[in-house]
Amino acid sequence: MNLLIEKISDLNDMMMQGAFLEAFEAFYDEDIVIQVNDDRPVIGKELNRISKKNQIDNIIDFKSAKPLKVTVGEQSTMVEWHINYVDKLLGEKCFTQVAVQDWSDGKIIKEKLYCGGKN
Repeated sequence: MNLLIEKISDLNDMMMQGAFLEAFEAFYDEDIVIQVNDDRPVIGKELNRISKKNQIDNIIDFKSAKPLKVTVGEQSTMVEWHINYVDKLLGEKCFTQVAVQDWSDGKIIKEKLYCGGKN
Protein backbone atom coordinates (compact mmCIF):
# COMPACT_ATOMS: atom_id res chain seq x y z
CA MET A 1 0.00 0.00 0.00
CA ASN A 2 2.98 2.34 0.56
CA LEU A 3 3.75 2.24 -3.17
CA LEU A 4 0.17 3.26 -3.94
CA ILE A 5 0.42 6.15 -1.45
CA GLU A 6 3.59 7.33 -3.23
CA LYS A 7 2.00 7.02 -6.67
CA ILE A 8 -1.20 8.91 -5.82
CA SER A 9 0.88 11.59 -4.06
CA ASP A 10 3.06 12.02 -7.15
CA LEU A 11 0.00 12.09 -9.42
CA ASN A 12 -1.72 14.68 -7.22
CA ASP A 13 1.41 16.85 -7.17
CA MET A 14 1.51 16.87 -10.97
CA MET A 15 -2.19 17.73 -11.17
CA MET A 16 -1.77 20.65 -8.75
CA GLN A 17 1.00 22.01 -10.99
CA GLY A 18 -1.27 21.76 -14.05
CA ALA A 19 0.82 18.97 -15.64
CA PHE A 20 -2.32 17.07 -16.66
CA LEU A 21 -1.06 15.38 -19.82
CA GLU A 22 2.26 14.46 -18.23
CA ALA A 23 0.40 12.89 -15.28
CA PHE A 24 -1.88 11.03 -17.68
CA GLU A 25 1.09 9.60 -19.59
CA ALA A 26 2.93 8.58 -16.41
CA PHE A 27 0.14 7.02 -14.38
CA TYR A 28 -2.56 5.68 -16.72
CA ASP A 29 -2.55 2.20 -18.28
CA GLU A 30 -2.83 1.69 -22.05
CA ASP A 31 -6.23 0.02 -21.54
CA ILE A 32 -7.58 2.72 -19.20
CA VAL A 33 -11.36 3.06 -18.87
CA ILE A 34 -12.54 6.52 -17.78
CA GLN A 35 -16.16 7.35 -17.04
CA VAL A 36 -17.74 10.66 -15.97
CA ASN A 37 -20.85 10.17 -13.83
CA ASP A 38 -23.13 7.83 -15.79
CA ASP A 39 -21.85 8.85 -19.24
CA ARG A 40 -20.56 6.18 -21.59
CA PRO A 41 -17.03 5.10 -20.57
CA VAL A 42 -14.11 6.05 -22.80
CA ILE A 43 -11.91 3.00 -23.35
CA GLY A 44 -8.22 3.04 -24.18
CA LYS A 45 -5.41 5.49 -23.62
CA GLU A 46 -5.47 6.98 -27.12
CA LEU A 47 -9.16 8.00 -27.01
CA ASN A 48 -8.78 9.30 -23.45
CA ARG A 49 -5.63 11.21 -24.46
CA ILE A 50 -7.56 12.97 -27.25
CA SER A 51 -10.40 13.81 -24.85
CA LYS A 52 -8.03 15.19 -22.20
CA LYS A 53 -6.04 17.18 -24.76
CA ASN A 54 -9.26 18.76 -26.07
CA GLN A 55 -10.27 19.74 -22.53
CA ILE A 56 -6.85 21.18 -21.77
CA ASP A 57 -6.70 23.12 -25.04
CA ASN A 58 -9.85 25.00 -23.95
CA ILE A 59 -8.32 26.18 -20.66
CA ILE A 60 -7.22 29.80 -20.94
CA ASP A 61 -6.51 30.39 -17.24
CA PHE A 62 -5.70 27.50 -14.89
CA LYS A 63 -6.32 28.84 -11.39
CA SER A 64 -6.07 25.77 -9.14
CA ALA A 65 -6.58 22.08 -8.58
CA LYS A 66 -6.46 21.13 -4.90
CA PRO A 67 -6.96 17.69 -3.40
CA LEU A 68 -9.31 18.07 -0.44
CA LYS A 69 -9.32 14.42 0.68
CA VAL A 70 -7.33 11.37 -0.38
CA THR A 71 -8.21 7.78 0.49
CA VAL A 72 -6.01 4.78 -0.27
CA GLY A 73 -7.24 1.18 -0.14
CA GLU A 74 -6.28 -2.15 -1.64
CA GLN A 75 -5.46 -1.30 -5.26
CA SER A 76 -7.78 1.72 -5.21
CA THR A 77 -7.60 5.42 -4.47
CA MET A 78 -10.18 8.18 -4.14
CA VAL A 79 -9.41 11.87 -4.37
CA GLU A 80 -11.85 14.71 -3.78
CA TRP A 81 -10.70 17.69 -5.84
CA HIS A 82 -11.57 21.38 -5.89
CA ILE A 83 -10.91 22.62 -9.43
CA ASN A 84 -10.98 26.18 -10.74
CA TYR A 85 -10.14 27.37 -14.26
CA VAL A 86 -11.41 29.53 -17.09
CA ASP A 87 -12.61 27.70 -20.22
CA LYS A 88 -12.56 29.62 -23.50
CA LEU A 89 -16.03 28.31 -24.39
CA LEU A 90 -17.74 27.94 -21.00
CA GLY A 91 -16.19 30.70 -18.90
CA GLU A 92 -15.09 30.20 -15.31
CA LYS A 93 -15.47 26.67 -13.96
CA CYS A 94 -15.24 26.14 -10.22
CA PHE A 95 -16.35 22.78 -8.89
CA THR A 96 -15.67 19.75 -6.72
CA GLN A 97 -15.08 16.34 -8.26
CA VAL A 98 -14.31 12.91 -6.83
CA ALA A 99 -12.00 10.60 -8.77
CA VAL A 100 -12.19 6.89 -7.91
CA GLN A 101 -9.26 4.96 -9.35
CA ASP A 102 -8.50 1.25 -9.64
CA TRP A 103 -4.79 0.39 -9.96
CA SER A 104 -2.85 -2.57 -11.32
CA ASP A 105 0.91 -2.91 -11.71
CA GLY A 106 1.45 0.73 -10.74
CA LYS A 107 -0.97 2.19 -13.30
CA ILE A 108 -4.57 3.36 -13.17
CA ILE A 109 -6.72 0.89 -15.11
CA LYS A 110 -10.14 2.39 -14.36
CA GLU A 111 -11.23 5.83 -13.23
CA LYS A 112 -14.72 7.11 -12.50
CA LEU A 113 -15.27 10.82 -12.00
CA TYR A 114 -18.22 12.01 -9.94
CA CYS A 115 -19.16 15.65 -10.33
CA GLY A 116 -22.33 17.70 -10.18
CA GLY A 117 -22.99 21.27 -11.22
CA LYS A 118 -19.82 22.96 -12.31
CA ASN A 119 -20.52 26.63 -11.61
